Amino acid sequence: MAIAYHTQTVLLTGASSGIGRSFAAALAARGADLVLVARRADRLESLAAELRDRHRVAAHPIPFDLSTPAAGAKLRDATAERGIHVTSLVNNAGFGSFGPLTGADPERLAREIAVDVSAPVQLTAAFLPQILASGGGFVINVASMAAYVPTPRMAVYGAAKAFVLSFSEALWAELRGTGVTVFALSPGATSTEFNQVVGTDDATAGARMRQPEAVVATALAHLDRHDPGPSVIDGTGNRLGANAVRLLPRRATASLMERITDPGRRRRERAPATT
Repeated sequence: MAIAYHTQTVLLTGASSGIGRSFAAALAARGADLVLVARRADRLESLAAELRDRHRVAAHPIPFDLSTPAAGAKLRDATAERGIHVTSLVNNAGFGSFGPLTGADPERLAREIAVDVSAPVQLTAAFLPQILASGGGFVINVASMAAYVPTPRMAVYGAAKAFVLSFSEALWAELRGTGVTVFALSPGATSTEFNQVVGTDDATAGARMRQPEAVVATALAHLDRHDPGPSVIDGTGNRLGANAVRLLPRRATASLMERITDPGRRRRERAPATT
């Protein structure tokens, strides 16, 4: 069913930068009103003002930390207090950590799981009754290429995104025939602040970067299809890669990814040859 964007009020997490900011711009350009959620209030206010001026849509900034317990219920209450009826949801917020699990900060890992796993589930559960009542909304959960393979040195992030992929595909099946479209979007390496937050460019293993606008274009093209499937991967190379690893034994895949994510390998490859 075609999405009537001008009737939509989309709650978008991770809206202040990267893929989230590109989602905000693209949805506003299609006439959707927005609820912009992220931690950085100054960026949200600036983005909301820009979208209102440029596209004449409603844009409501709600600064919020998604690692907060009961995030879904609290955001549902925050929108209700403002008189906002959410009709669609984009769970985009997320961050990763890089390095062996041995020595990792347990508190950071707990926040990572809260934002990457718990928040999408809580927000979807909290807002789904409103979305179903609208009869023509959507839920897009941003997963990752890391969802398709075990990811040594980013074990928690990869597992979190595998959860998001499985959760989204199951929900797609549950909601068939309701008028609500659900799918997971899996980008590969994308030119955002992801590596900056992680703290190293090794997190994307030297992969060629896609632009966030291209990722969002992939998502909205999928959303606008007659019968969107439960997931979509951004980029031809990424789609081919995801299909290829399905042919490998799990042992081989894990070993391959260990080599790919090894920072020492990249440094050795960049080092000048000696005689």
